[in-house]
Amino acid sequence: MTVRRAVPNVRSEAVQESREFYGLLGFEEVMNHGWIMTLASPSQPAAQVGIMTDDKTAPVVPDMSVEVDDVDAAYAAVRAGGAEIVHPLQDEEWGVRRFFVHDPDGRVVNVLSHR
Repeated sequence: MTVRRAVPNVRSEAVQESREFYGLLGFEEVMNHGWIMTLASPSQPAAQVGIMTDDKTAPVVPDMSVEVDDVDAAYAAVRAGGAEIVHPLQDEEWGVRRFFVHDPDGRVVNVLSHR
């Protein structure tokens, strides 16, 4: 399994203000689903931050998203390791397969692969 990128997710009730703030640091909007917006560096596209109001299908907003090349292998590994699954492995309508898991400190990690 290979990690493709890791993205911090910021819960925000001030999405446009957050977009403008991170824009001051050089980030530009690259995706917007209404409930999640991804901002990326034009010169380093893997350098990203997610701005979220909520999550469309999960019970919580994740603290971090980790994109891997094989989400099924990652799911098997974290289950075998005894980690607590917060949101089950499933295909989402926006083209990702994902699950949420608690890390040892209780943070919620969204683990995903694009389909």
